[in-house]
Amino acid sequence: MSVDIIATPRSTAWLAGANPLAKLGAGMAVTLVLLISVDWVSATVALVLEIALLPLAGLSARMLLTRGWPILIAAVVGGYGTALLAPKTGELLLSLGPVVFTTGSVEAGVAIALRGLAIALPGIIVLASTDPTDLADALAQKLRLPHRFVLGALAAMRLVGLLVAEWQTLGMARRARGVGGEPGFLRGIKAHLGQAMALLVQAVRRATRLAITMEAKGFGAGPRTWARVSAFSRQDLWVGAGGLVIAAVSVSAAVVLGTWNPAFG
Repeated sequence: MSVDIIATPRSTAWLAGANPLAKLGAGMAVTLVLLISVDWVSATVALVLEIALLPLAGLSARMLLTRGWPILIAAVVGGYGTALLAPKTGELLLSLGPVVFTTGSVEAGVAIALRGLAIALPGIIVLASTDPTDLADALAQKLRLPHRFVLGALAAMRLVGLLVAEWQTLGMARRARGVGGEPGFLRGIKAHLGQAMALLVQAVRRATRLAITMEAKGFGAGPRTWARVSAFSRQDLWVGAGGLVIAAVSVSAAVVLGTWNPAFG
């Protein structure tokens, strides 16, 4: 039984040389600060600083939009919903029946949208600059997580690229059979739902075959050794300090400008 796994090439970006746990820690520092406050200043400052770090992760603005467009859409939808349902304070901007927007509600919506983007971007940076094998080594050797869990997560991350390729293959196969090429927005959604169901079925079957293969090869039997040693370096100190600096600058800017709004206050 063979299982094809597409291994993405190792990134040469500066952040790729840092320990995955250091990057996760830096991202968590920024995330925690943004979670305890709902204001547009801290979210904007954090987002700008995170965007400035994109070259260190080997990402460009175009690559960010290509990989993170669902997050952008989710942030816009969340901001719109917040602006629509938030308390109507301040000056009236728009009133169309039940749709009412004021300066206060729009500010709340903008804050939520920017906050969502600023929270999601560190995760994109970490994933783009982290080799799955390095992450598995760090989780097993430094955090002492169970080997079965680590190896399962590693196999799942390795299969993500394969799912993307299979999605493209399914799309071309359906178009060759005359399925999914009908004009119209609703028909397009229906076609994509059918394609997503086919991809889900293939993913479940592939995961089952992979699990059986790993068990047959003894991946879950007894203690394991690791070919590469996961270690911390001076670079990891810079990465951790960078996360703390972004968090501190974001909070300081909000406090100085008087927009600091603790969520639990």
